[in-house]
Amino acid sequence: MKAFFSLPSLGLLVIVAALAVRGQDHIDPAEKAGPAPAGQAKGKGPARGKAADGPPAAAAKGGGSRLLSEADLSADLEKIIANPEDLAKGQRIFEMQCVTCHGPKGEGDRGPLLAQPTLTKATDDRRLIEIVARGITGTEMPGGRMRAGEAPYLAAYVRSLGRRPMEKVPGDAAKGAELFKTKGACITCHTVTGQGSAAIGPDLSDVGARRSPAFLRRALVEPSADVPLSAARGEQNYAFIRVKMKDGREASGVRLSEGTFYVQFRDMTGAIWSVSKADLAEFRSDRTSPMPVYAGLFSPAEMDDMIAYLVTLRGKK
Repeated sequence: MKAFFSLPSLGLLVIVAALAVRGQDHIDPAEKAGPAPAGQAKGKGPARGKAADGPPAAAAKGGGSRLLSEADLSADLEKIIANPEDLAKGQRIFEMQCVTCHGPKGEGDRGPLLAQPTLTKATDDRRLIEIVARGITGTEMPGGRMRAGEAPYLAAYVRSLGRRPMEKVPGDAAKGAELFKTKGACITCHTVTGQGSAAIGPDLSDVGARRSPAFLRRALVEPSADVPLSAARGEQNYAFIRVKMKDGREASGVRLSEGTFYVQFRDMTGAIWSVSKADLAEFRSDRTSPMPVYAGLFSPAEMDDMIAYLVTLRGKK
């Protein structure tokens, strides 16, 4: 019997078939059924772009694609929020990838507070989807490790966190503001809306929007528990440097930059040091914070007042 295929052509068909089967392994099972959101063909799940790290897109007439409008994006996220099964999918992704930094309920920890109506970085739904998929370059926020099409589910869940009632804290914010300036002497190292020194500490003008009450309390009781050490952005890098020169001089401060042969830091007075490592007799960089432990300075009531004040600092109104 005469063969219809030569051996080389038969081998090519086997390879093509294998690639087709492999491609099917990446189809999200959740996308095989269910009503399609606005701008989508039936059975395709929430609108999305070419991959998990791209902005959602919808099919256009003629077989092409177009970028969804902000209104369409918002409508798609609202459909996910309204569907308990879809929202649960976003929650599962959040619990696997986000709770370590943002807390189990988005209350904030090392990462910013998410349980609030307006997010500083994610000013709209398109930006939110981009952030959860790609992260934020130059910060400790990484891109999500998700399959194609999952970013809208995570973004929708994050949006739902902002609709929960905000946590109420005890204490008197007005008394806390006074403690911040006087007994706590916080403006020696920090600034709030342009007031203070910020010699070695971060600007706290929007700390209430970035950190949870629990995180703020821990920062006052255990200042060295979580010191940001991101080397990508100077304002987030608070590793503390201690040096002793070969001539006997000693200095310390917050690291600004460091290379193989030099280190640059800012001391408590705000002065900037740039020192050659060849001139150092001792050099130490650690996570110890120069911030005092306020547990012994403030009474329990005063601590509550301080937290009540700090959570009101939410940036520009």
